[in-house]
Amino acid sequence: MPKAKKKAKKKAEPTAGEAVRAKKREKLRFLAEMNYKKMIMYPLAVFIVALLILAVHFPTLGIDLKGGVVVTAYGVSANPDDLAKELTNQLGVPVRVESFTGVNVKGVRIYAPIGTDPLKIIDIMKQKYPNAEYTHNEVQPTFGEVAQKQGIRAIAFAFVAMAVVVFLFFRNLVPSMTIIFSAFSDMTIAVAMMGVFGIELTTATIAALLMLIGYTVDSNILLTTKLLKRKEDSVEAAYLTAVSTGFTMSTTTLGALFMLWLISTSQTIDNIAVVLIFGLLADFMNTWILNAGVLKWYLTRNTSKGGSS
Repeated sequence: MPKAKKKAKKKAEPTAGEAVRAKKREKLRFLAEMNYKKMIMYPLAVFIVALLILAVHFPTLGIDLKGGVVVTAYGVSANPDDLAKELTNQLGVPVRVESFTGVNVKGVRIYAPIGTDPLKIIDIMKQKYPNAEYTHNEVQPTFGEVAQKQGIRAIAFAFVAMAVVVFLFFRNLVPSMTIIFSAFSDMTIAVAMMGVFGIELTTATIAALLMLIGYTVDSNILLTTKLLKRKEDSVEAAYLTAVSTGFTMSTTTLGALFMLWLISTSQTIDNIAVVLIFGLLADFMNTWILNAGVLKWYLTRNTSKGGSS
């Protein structure tokens, strides 16, 4: 009998992993206990602020969407900001410069508005960097307009496809619409932050926004499934289980994106990583506060009416 009691006592002791998860849930308990009205109100306020930012400071379009001239100089090591000021003064048009590092070569890319003579830019650069190698290309506005339409069409199709899948999976209007709105809010906040930090809207950042739809919908589906089909005794307990898993998923992805941004030598990759970071940070709020608040309201209303939750 004593041996049996000792074995039972050992089984009851939590493992190290369970202890860590228990501490994590305890730290996040304030979210589970937050009033659903506040959970809905705060993210909506941030969404409205993002819309106002977009109304006054929409991100500028990159050359691949509006047209322009790109001159690439290989073997040039220069401060991009200083070089941009120098070229702007000599050309009389606004110029943007970014540096890059390849496997065996360093260089800079110079972006100028459509109509700028690329050979003139190369002549100015040769005076300072005579040994560098130069290439140039030009994107016409008509091609940029086509790229814009294709980007908008791709985002619209992605949203429609996502909405159809969500509706077919849950077959419930309120949770499905909340997931769709959360994804839209994530993208809106990410684009607004692009405008604030001066990140251009390009085909690369449009691709990042498309990836963001998949990332954000995953966490929302995790939460919605966990709460609607919960096995726990209460909504709060189910929420704590979901948020513990979801935070681990999202923080792991954020860590990977941060390292990508930190070690990258390509401006394009930097921009993709930063846009995804903005979107995932917004998703923390929209999934675990906004969506959770709507679901708590929905499930509480159904329970008070005697419906199934």
